[in-house]
Amino acid sequence: MAKKVWLTVTLGFGLCLSFMALLVIGTFSAAAGLAGGSGGSVTLAKGSVPAMYQSIVQKWGNLCPEINPALLAAQLYQESGWDPRAQSAAAAQGIAQFIPGTWASHGVDGNGDGNRDVWDPEDAIPSAASYDCELAKYVKDVPGDHSDNMLAAYNAGAYAVIHAGGIPPYRETQNYVKTIRTLEKSFAAPVGRVAPSQQAAAAIYYAQGKLGTPYLWGGNGTADQGGRFDCSGLTKAAYESVGIELPRVANDQWNAGPHPKRDELLPGDLVFFATDLNDPRSIHHVGLYVGGGYMINAPYTGAVIRFDKIDTPDFIGGTRVTKDGAQALPTTGAA
Repeated sequence: MAKKVWLTVTLGFGLCLSFMALLVIGTFSAAAGLAGGSGGSVTLAKGSVPAMYQSIVQKWGNLCPEINPALLAAQLYQESGWDPRAQSAAAAQGIAQFIPGTWASHGVDGNGDGNRDVWDPEDAIPSAASYDCELAKYVKDVPGDHSDNMLAAYNAGAYAVIHAGGIPPYRETQNYVKTIRTLEKSFAAPVGRVAPSQQAAAAIYYAQGKLGTPYLWGGNGTADQGGRFDCSGLTKAAYESVGIELPRVANDQWNAGPHPKRDELLPGDLVFFATDLNDPRSIHHVGLYVGGGYMINAPYTGAVIRFDKIDTPDFIGGTRVTKDGAQALPTTGAA
């Protein structure tokens, strides 16, 4: 989509490169005091959960001590990507992906309308929270982190967790626990400043080298495409250059790490733009923040990779990419 406010890279090109050099050099020194915080109740990061589900996730995510709204959001995102009509090949149904047998025994009437409907998020989300808390009770005496053990029980069954005395030695289960706990960070509102990225400077350096390259919708920078990119193709390639594999689509990149506040953005953060600021599924554009209110981005057909301001009406927020955060994201097709 077009970014209407932009900075040309013609007369000011040399000045911009000098500006960039200073920003990159200062990335880590400017971040020296940004230690992460801890403590306090967990709330959802702004824009991390579609508005229609935010209040119900916030409410039911506090059902028991072993879960919180961000953890519940991470599970729902991992299971269905917020699609209330999702159905898997294994017959898992709805936003929380209950199989019929599990729904029959654990589904609850969350909205009190007298009907337990697996396709209704107002029932399915409370049921997911309730099921988590039931599992937590089964494994409450198992050594280790109670939330980790609950997630392991969700994946492998409570008996396996009890028998193993913690997370069972199954790769699938261990990966599931790590994935949800990592995604949890991308849904939680930070309680302190988000730790700076150690890969930021190199990712910016890569994107800086592409300034002036013509935009190509669906472009991944390959030789057969003339080295051209679209917006998410550029950010994907920038982070790929530092060993971090992002998804191909902009709105899938949104959950690749925690979300710093606007005044806490640092060079290297991904910055996103959406048609609905309450729904991350409506994200249509992404760029790489370089500081001073500017990003490097591939804007639209007919334009070139360039600097643009980020403070436009469709700015939804930023993401500080982490390797674990990127690895935790569900795999989806390119678009």
